Amino acid sequence: MNKPERYNRIHQQLQDLLAKSPNSFAAMATTSAVLFHKFPYYSWCGFYYLQNGELVVGPYQGPVACQILGKHKGVCWAAIDSGKSQLVQDVEKFPGHIACDSRTKSEVVIPLRNAEGIVVAVLDVDSHALNSFDDDDKAGLEKIVQLLEPLQL
Repeated sequence: MNKPERYNRIHQQLQDLLAKSPNSFAAMATTSAVLFHKFPYYSWCGFYYLQNGELVVGPYQGPVACQILGKHKGVCWAAIDSGKSQLVQDVEKFPGHIACDSRTKSEVVIPLRNAEGIVVAVLDVDSHALNSFDDDDKAGLEKIVQLLEPLQL
């Protein structure tokens, strides 16, 4: 199965699972667990959400994460500030990268919007290998994140 087909299959699985609970944190926990266990090159998969102007760790799978990310620094804040997905092949080359896990080499971050279209969180996925993520990952994850957008944080 190629990567787009795999993401489509996971999208359908998550659509069915998320229909069972209107709770946003349950939805984020389920999403991060499914994704983390379906892709062997993911080393960390989870959410950071905005709370009182800070980007706070939410449900995730993987090693211990940074609890609060420095304001307007790093890949997650770049996605928040620009409102656009960030695909980073080599985190060492990303200005202001925040290293919660020094083994992380590449990253993809997808903004999550609320029902009003305001970015309220991000899905953050890391890998211990360089160049792990491509446009297929980005597109697949963007489609999956859309499943969470009707939920309120």
